[in-house]
Amino acid sequence: MEVAGLGAEPLPAVFIRAPVVEAIGPGVEVLATLPGEGDDPERPVVCRQGAVLVASFHPELTPDRRLHRLFVEMTKEEGR
Repeated sequence: MEVAGLGAEPLPAVFIRAPVVEAIGPGVEVLATLPGEGDDPERPVVCRQGAVLVASFHPELTPDRRLHRLFVEMTKEEGR
């Protein structure tokens, strides 16, 4: 999937009983969505607010570490 801020290369995603993002509040940035099926709307699967990053999948199950690096950079920014 494409994730804002991670470049053009798609990010592999492994979904295993992951939580679903039901609603987005003020100040939450949606970085990636999955398309809806049938009448279902698209679903946010990567969101961020400040130094908080959530994903509805398991990025640790692939060799791609871009999302992990984004999180590290986010925490550095918040610590300044």
